Amino acid sequence: MDVNLNSAIVTHNEQAHRFELDIDGLRSILTYRRYPDRIIFDHTEVPQPIEGKGVAAKLARFALDFAREHHLRVIPLCPYISDFLGKHTEYQDLLSSEDVQKLLPR
Repeated sequence: MDVNLNSAIVTHNEQAHRFELDIDGLRSILTYRRYPDRIIFDHTEVPQPIEGKGVAAKLARFALDFAREHHLRVIPLCPYISDFLGKHTEYQDLLSSEDVQKLLPR
């Protein structure tokens, strides 16, 4: 399935505590728990027909930009978000120094 991420818009569903991206009737999500000073990203889910097309990365960027805008420390419990942060150092300032050390290769 072809996926055009340029026209795809991530939405913030605050009531459900998740970021959502709908493509051709398929909904991808990134769930979180928010506290006054931090946000815990705990699950990313992309339907199989659109996996590997950059959908999860678009959700991750949106969610991390949201965290930065709201001055929230990020706690990446979701394996995808943790891997994403390991590859995208421009977002590592959102982590505690302890969490950054966990992302460094051994």
